[in-house]
Amino acid sequence: MNEDPIIIIGAGPAGLMAAQQLALKGYRVHIYEKNKAAARKFLVAGHGGFNLTHNEPIDTFIQKYDALEIKKIVQSFDNEATIQWLSSIGISTYVGSSGKIFPSKNTKPIQVLQAWLDHLQQLGVSIHYGYTWLDFDKQSATFESDGIIVNRNYQKLILALGGGSWKKTGSDAAWIAILKNKNIAITALQSANSGYNMIAPFKNLEGQVLKNISISFGDQRKLGEIVFTKYGIEGSPIYYMNRYTRNHEFPLFLHIDLKPHMSEIDILEQLQSEGNVSSILKNKLKLSSTALTVLKNLDKATFTDPITLAQAIKKFPIQILSLRPIDEVISTAGGVSFAELDERLAFHKFPTIYCAGEMIDWEAPTGGYLLQACFSTGVWVAQAISNSLVIE
Repeated sequence: MNEDPIIIIGAGPAGLMAAQQLALKGYRVHIYEKNKAAARKFLVAGHGGFNLTHNEPIDTFIQKYDALEIKKIVQSFDNEATIQWLSSIGISTYVGSSGKIFPSKNTKPIQVLQAWLDHLQQLGVSIHYGYTWLDFDKQSATFESDGIIVNRNYQKLILALGGGSWKKTGSDAAWIAILKNKNIAITALQSANSGYNMIAPFKNLEGQVLKNISISFGDQRKLGEIVFTKYGIEGSPIYYMNRYTRNHEFPLFLHIDLKPHMSEIDILEQLQSEGNVSSILKNKLKLSSTALTVLKNLDKATFTDPITLAQAIKKFPIQILSLRPIDEVISTAGGVSFAELDERLAFHKFPTIYCAGEMIDWEAPTGGYLLQACFSTGVWVAQAISNSLVIE
């Protein structure tokens, strides 16, 4: 019997979840993390609103993911399972107005993480901090710690190393070079859940929010709100469009619908009623001051013609130059190709080595979907390992 531990590299959500599931089944688990603390990106992400998953019906939920493989994995450990898991470590949750699921009010990200780490400690999971992964073979992983090179034997190895955004959290994608050196195909990382640089930003609107609008690109449409920045625009409808615009040639146009719940005909009818244009826009169409400022960027002929103004309200064009740099964005698209992995998420070339989390080539919007897939892949590989060890 192999008495080497199961080693997990990366103490983010996917790695911690895999560790917990394996420890619950009685396996000896060691986590190696290059930072001095666990889950730094998990904590940083929580500063902007700590939503852990979403309460959508699972059939709708999984449509937020791009790859068939990740949809299947999320369905196997879904949002309801995540809520139950959080409860098991002492974290109660509530559903926000948008359907996002948060820890109970006044519960901070560090409290959720500490409850999780305490639970792992009770299960006997060992976490080794300050270990930078350098290489691996079929029986051991090589690390550098305090200037010393060390090798650690494993019976199973799980890689949960994250994507390539927010390098300050340790998510630097240094693993790409290691895996490429083993002839493992990696889909190039690209910005995801990113704002857009605009050719002509609305600098007079920097910091202002445009609420209750929709963004469209081709036949894709997403409701929500956006915020103007010094370089362009941010916001969940913008992030949603990333995967649809990424493979098109920039610059390109997105369109804002300033009155998504009102038809162009009804808008035109209001614009043709008595009164000056500005008064109608403000008092009858109830457009915000930010929306009014946006419309004032139109040329005079368009602004004063009810027909063209109604069209602009429903489809205001904004010219996009590019996505933001990877290090500034919330997540990355790309990573380890599913073609390199079997159904268990183990490498075809290295059947005792598994992948979990954002380092795999899948993509999802913000709103709890990113974390959910990390949790789900952690559970998936843990179950696959448990099944394989029983068989062996």
